[in-house]
Amino acid sequence: MADIGKMNTLQVLRSTDFGLFLDGGELGDILLPKRYAADGLKPGDPVEVFVMLDSEDRLTATTLKPFAMVDEFACLRVVSIAGVGAFLDWGMPKDLLVPFREQKIKMREGESYMVRIYLDLASGRLAASSKLDKFLDKTESNYETGEKVDLLVCAKTDLGYKAIINGSHWGLVFHNEVFQPLERGRRLEGFIKLVREDGKIDLCLQKPGYEKVTVLTDEILNHIKKQGGFMPITGKSSPEEIHALFGVSKKTYKQAIGALYKKRLITFENNGTKLVVER
Repeated sequence: MADIGKMNTLQVLRSTDFGLFLDGGELGDILLPKRYAADGLKPGDPVEVFVMLDSEDRLTATTLKPFAMVDEFACLRVVSIAGVGAFLDWGMPKDLLVPFREQKIKMREGESYMVRIYLDLASGRLAASSKLDKFLDKTESNYETGEKVDLLVCAKTDLGYKAIINGSHWGLVFHNEVFQPLERGRRLEGFIKLVREDGKIDLCLQKPGYEKVTVLTDEILNHIKKQGGFMPITGKSSPEEIHALFGVSKKTYKQAIGALYKKRLITFENNGTKLVVER
């Protein structure tokens, strides 16, 4: 059975002058308009399509892929306001509606908002909501410290950046854990730093604990070797320069080069770091 609002691989049933009819299972035959049908497709061939309702509320398929699909979060821009709500650009010919009742704050044309895409079961239409809380898991999480997770940055606060963890829970990356630009809507890898007694979750963008230092020491050694045994970076280099090269904080970098220095693998010079012992 085809799923509305998602990518589906459906079988071609028959060809007509205006497109191909695909097997939608319990949803019935679904038209793939001719402008989206690749040449040479014939009955029995599989084709990957996105299924939705057209402007006349008829099931239709397209080979176009939206910026986000049902049950996904995304940062989308308002292209127009109408009597029923705001319409978002989601990469499809037909803009996506955010009904007024689903707007956490009143949306304005030209602005971008974090939304969740959902299927209205009563109408079968796709829509979006900026009331993100109601789509997140309210139950106690079972994350462990150091666990790798997928993050979606949603908002900047006085404390740091709010992010959705694995599409399920809220978490916070404190400002002192951020060493790179974090734009709203950005997806990136992160780690669980702490699950508090009240259920709130602290995040970090580097693996917590000494393990991250161990990994970084190898990266530093490999980099120095590739540079011919010397790099113009020291513990006094700027945090921005260090992050641009190794993607870590200056504190973590200094821990790593300190460990290498104690092992007598590197030595420091006024203008850089030199490899002493080949591995």
